[in-house]
Amino acid sequence: MRWAAWRNRVIASEGFQSFAARMPLLRPVARRRASALFDLLAGFTYTQTLLAFVESGMLELLGEGPCALERVASHTQLSPAATERLVRAAAALDLAEEVAPGWWTLGQQGAALSSNAGALAMVRHHALLYADLTDPLALLRQDREEPTKLSEFWRYAAREDPAAQGEDAVSPYSQLMATSQAMVAREVLAAYDFDRHASVLDIGGGHGVFLKALAHRFPRPRLGLMDLPGVIDGARRNCADLADAGRVEFHPGSFSADPIPGGYDCITLVRILHDHDDEPVVRLLSAIRKALAPGGRLVIAEPMSGTRGAEAMGDAYFGLYLWAMRSGRPRTRQEIGSLLKAAGFPGFRLVRTSQPVVTSLIVTSALHT
Repeated sequence: MRWAAWRNRVIASEGFQSFAARMPLLRPVARRRASALFDLLAGFTYTQTLLAFVESGMLELLGEGPCALERVASHTQLSPAATERLVRAAAALDLAEEVAPGWWTLGQQGAALSSNAGALAMVRHHALLYADLTDPLALLRQDREEPTKLSEFWRYAAREDPAAQGEDAVSPYSQLMATSQAMVAREVLAAYDFDRHASVLDIGGGHGVFLKALAHRFPRPRLGLMDLPGVIDGARRNCADLADAGRVEFHPGSFSADPIPGGYDCITLVRILHDHDDEPVVRLLSAIRKALAPGGRLVIAEPMSGTRGAEAMGDAYFGLYLWAMRSGRPRTRQEIGSLLKAAGFPGFRLVRTSQPVVTSLIVTSALHT
């Protein structure tokens, strides 16, 4: 505590800042610190540049190959001056790159983004989050029952009887989750061997993107998917090939209100827990423990607070996103472990993934008395 107070006094000192900027050994550190501080200041401008780059169609056009500025302006329906201003802003973020005078193509970040449907869906979806964060202190001071743009989007999850809603009511949510689920599925399936199980039930599995990827990679397990009736309708269409092969069974219902189907020796929760507050999470985990076959495993996949290299994602991004959503919170692995213990699970182990910023894995086993 004293060390932190002393360190902060030194760093805040104009004399030390000037000294650090002049010293050859400290100058690179001082510059990195100054650049990081400016990035915090300008971050909203960066995200809006990204949104404009995507929504204008510039990302799609430049993905086809180098384009003259005049063609970019015509495609985006912006003036030449506005087009040049946006494409140069995008280039500063490595979304675009000038390959010859007046000719533009995608930068490295732009190329990576162009093939990531999940990230693109979230870029567009974030317009709701930006609207809620226009006045962040007002958002934090509001009662958590007061509606927001995000809570209205996710409203199906907060209603007392979500299972009564049809497919139209849950379609926007389901489509977003399905589009963004592929990158999570890749990380989970590369880190955990599901062929060790005879059967796997995915709870809150949406349109079955994760389960379908699991089926293609691991041929052994019998599969099940539980979600709201309206969501299940979309899952039946998306997983028709698995159903025809007799590999998947669908369980319409609300995991917050209905019994968890039994007979599975593995249950998965992919990006589920952080969307819910502690009390409903413990209820869900308790129901899962009772439904699992003796010795069965629960696999939890989600971004976690306190993950090394992904600290900002855990508490800065998901912390405020879930506050605006009016449900859930980011949790450390230790906090998830405490909820598992409260639900009757004996312990857990962390399974590392190659991209913890996308997801981390926790595995636990059920014990029955």
